[in-house]
Amino acid sequence: MNNAEFSGKPRNSLPKSGEDIPVALRDAADAESKMGLRLLPLTIGGVAGFIILAIISGFLFASIGPKKNPDSLSSSSSPQVGNSASNANKNTDQNDQVLGHLAYSEAPGSDLVPISADRRIKMRKAAAVKFEQMVAAARSQGVHLVPISGFRSIKEQEQLFFTIGAQRNQTPAQRAALSAPPGHSEHHTGYAVDIGDGAAPATNLVLSFEKTRAFQWLQANAARFGFEMSFPRNNPQGVSYEPWHWRFVGDRDSLETFYKARNIKPQQTPLPR
Repeated sequence: MNNAEFSGKPRNSLPKSGEDIPVALRDAADAESKMGLRLLPLTIGGVAGFIILAIISGFLFASIGPKKNPDSLSSSSSPQVGNSASNANKNTDQNDQVLGHLAYSEAPGSDLVPISADRRIKMRKAAAVKFEQMVAAARSQGVHLVPISGFRSIKEQEQLFFTIGAQRNQTPAQRAALSAPPGHSEHHTGYAVDIGDGAAPATNLVLSFEKTRAFQWLQANAARFGFEMSFPRNNPQGVSYEPWHWRFVGDRDSLETFYKARNIKPQQTPLPR
């Protein structure tokens, strides 16, 4: 507080020296300053005491308060990412893709059986049984379905992908539109088969196969035997259209092999009239 505020007089009416202040006012000021000096230790002591009291209270609360579970601490300190199983599936799905192709394991040799006359083309037993039934049903209607390729090992796929890709001067992305990278071919599973028309061998593994009687018959009847076309036009994987490439999805194992964690939605089809 300055002298003008203390005396209540205008600044220009104050004496020029503190000695000219009336005694009563000087005594009051001295008394107030002395009182402030006496109260200062008490104030400091009060603040210090308050701080000490707060520290002691905090210590006691921490000692006797409820304990947090370490497990809950660790879980709360990290962000929650939802259902762990579904996330694991999603991550696996994303991490296993190479150039649009999904990863597949090789079928066990003990589960492979021949589906061709020379016994070189093989499929898994469940798929082979249904394929032979499908071939017989087509033949009864004058259509000759011929297997061109079935199970293919990862080693065989390596040669198909890299060697032929080099011969054709194709980049991996260009090659992947026509052939899956090793470890990512449906043929590894033993459930996939390339089909030709025995009456039109020139259409084997080319787009003109879609004009054959064999392809038309497959479109109309393959689902009854558990088979579907893997890569139709504009498929979500971005793989070139392959009307000759079909896969078996007629039992639980084959269905899960191709559809588990792939986020494929059911297709709505009109009910038969």
